[in-house]
Amino acid sequence: MPRFSVIVPAYQVQAYLHECLESVLSQSCPDLELIVVDDCSPDACGAIIDEFAARDARVHPVHLPENVGLGRARNAGVAHASGDYLLFLDSDDTLTPDALRSIADRLKETGDPDVLVFDYARTYWTGEAIRNQAALQLTEQGPAPFRLEDRPGLLRLLMVAWNKAYRREFVEEKGFEFPPGYYEDTPWTYPVLMTAESIATLDRVCVHYRQRRQGSILRTTSERHFDVFEQYDRMFAFLEERPELARWRPVLFRRMVHHLAIVYSRQDRLPPGSRADFMRRARAHYRRYRTRGAPVPLRARVQHALIRFGLHRTYRTLQLVSALHRGVARTTGELLRGLRSAALRLHYRVQRCLPLRADRAVFTAYDGRGHSCNPGALESAFRDLAPHIRTAWVARPEHHHSIPPGTRRLVPGTAAYWTALARSAYLVSNTAFDHRLVKRRGQTLIQTGHGTPLGHIGLDLQERPAAARGRDFARLLKGVDQWDYVLSANRHTTLTHERVHPGRYTTLEYGYPRNDVFRTATEADVARLRASLGIPEGTVAILYAPTHRDYRRSQRHALDLQRIVRRLGPRFLVLARAHHAYDAPLTSTCGRVVDVSDHPSVESLCLASDALVTDYSSLMFDYANLDRPIVIHADDWEAYEAARGTYFDLRSFPPGAVARGEDELIDIFATGHWRGSRSAQLRSAFRERFCTYDDGRAAERVVRRVVLGESELPPVVPLDERRPVPSAAASLVREPLATMPQPAVVVDSL
Repeated sequence: MPRFSVIVPAYQVQAYLHECLESVLSQSCPDLELIVVDDCSPDACGAIIDEFAARDARVHPVHLPENVGLGRARNAGVAHASGDYLLFLDSDDTLTPDALRSIADRLKETGDPDVLVFDYARTYWTGEAIRNQAALQLTEQGPAPFRLEDRPGLLRLLMVAWNKAYRREFVEEKGFEFPPGYYEDTPWTYPVLMTAESIATLDRVCVHYRQRRQGSILRTTSERHFDVFEQYDRMFAFLEERPELARWRPVLFRRMVHHLAIVYSRQDRLPPGSRADFMRRARAHYRRYRTRGAPVPLRARVQHALIRFGLHRTYRTLQLVSALHRGVARTTGELLRGLRSAALRLHYRVQRCLPLRADRAVFTAYDGRGHSCNPGALESAFRDLAPHIRTAWVARPEHHHSIPPGTRRLVPGTAAYWTALARSAYLVSNTAFDHRLVKRRGQTLIQTGHGTPLGHIGLDLQERPAAARGRDFARLLKGVDQWDYVLSANRHTTLTHERVHPGRYTTLEYGYPRNDVFRTATEADVARLRASLGIPEGTVAILYAPTHRDYRRSQRHALDLQRIVRRLGPRFLVLARAHHAYDAPLTSTCGRVVDVSDHPSVESLCLASDALVTDYSSLMFDYANLDRPIVIHADDWEAYEAARGTYFDLRSFPPGAVARGEDELIDIFATGHWRGSRSAQLRSAFRERFCTYDDGRAAERVVRRVVLGESELPPVVPLDERRPVPSAAASLVREPLATMPQPAVVVDSL
């Protein structure tokens, strides 16, 4: 008996079925059966299902002799199910990585409830993904499991079958079945939640709900949308047969009115000329099922009144008025934005005519993110070494919490922002400055960069359209011409920048300010950082930080992190950090996998960790300053190199062990290769080439040279004379290999 029976009905989805089924079969929890129901689909769905069944014994094909619709196709799947829990998945949707593992863990934690409700995200053909807006209902609110009356807010969630796991014995005992017709989820979901003795929630996105441009049932104009009335007839009949559920009648009535209003108001559902008839049916249902004395929320009273009295023409008139109001508001908004933009341009021109303020400096990082990277370290050094300079930080409002006290906060695009750009003597950034910036005589622009380049940058991207993505190289060179200073951490960076960013700037080979903390941190600092991240004493913390892929719209999940920590044992923990370009978590925090994508300081994460696992991120060059193990996961080097282009073959000159796949990565840690002598030799050569100037005084050198005008600067400390950076788990890292878990097969990756 498998733990899960995943039921997938398929009809005219041949373009999406492969991805759907693969998302189930590739789950880290393999204890499942996949029941795929071919609802007599006229396309290749049946053949695709048979192909999957031939290659994986967990796939059970069910071919129906005639088309019966989504609800009855699901019933056919339930009849073949043998798992502890039932999950329904529409054939154009997908399960997220590790979804079943998270569901299984939550079921175990809550004592196998009748129903587990989890979250979903809408995914669009543009690559955008938006999480369910009612996800707050899934957060922990008291003990679990519970009954619906304890958390009635669950009824505000989308009433669909595929965002829940159902205990099969509970479904069979209650005799639940899907009815025919459209909106078949309604007479299933409400009864299930109302009658369940035990419910639990999982605050995690487990399903990607695909929003298709065309072909979706709910976006198909059809008379079958009138089926919604029969579905609510079934629902209220269900309540009539069970007096103990009568308390839910007012709630169901309000949900029905809201649902009918949605069907009526959407332009792509009801055929032309049928809206008056729909409104008459809606009025009859309103009067038939209205619960007297039940309050109607204030914001819904107009909607209730229109349906109660069947005011079809009034409803349509209000819709037209509302559409006209939105159009006027949109036009007015565009006009006001245009006027504001013109006013700001004029304001900037006026400010450029006023004297520069020699005691002002403006900083920003990653196009408006928080206080971080080289500009963040420099801003701190300005305040310490040149206190007469007043500093300001440009960031979007959601990142203002990371800006230290005493530093002025600026929002991009505001009048204060343009005033600061026009009149500050020092401008510092790690990316391109605002392209509308006009550099004034006397202003000093410092381009700090944000990492040693492995992948191509600057003009080298002219031959890499996937990475360039329409970049304006003329604008790039115009910005380069405004730079006064460019920072460099090694000779490789210096030579690369001077070639791909040709200009008259001065290169300061002083090291990267953001890496200064690696030389100045104490053992107490490291212990404090580990404690703040919840890393238990004696645990090996692996920082996993992959880079972005130019040939993908979304983050790739190359590694099953939960499987890795299970294989390595309880002494290992993974800190997972997404690349800043995605502005989204890399994974969900679960057990010994902790997502730290929103942590404000990647340098702190480096200090708190015992090893780095990355692919092609420039973080490896900074992390090498710690002289701690680095493991490269290079499973798609050829694709990355083809899309981005690289300055050297990382596999031939790595900072440590190299894994070509997940199992090989596990072996590297399990056998101790990650911290072995060969890895140490590779890391030493890597540090000698790329950590030349990072001795902990880079920011000081920049401030003394650029701001204070000093010519005698602190000399760079040679690499072999620098003190080691303390590690809170150093004793565990030095533990003999014999005590580490040994795999059945050892793979030498070096």
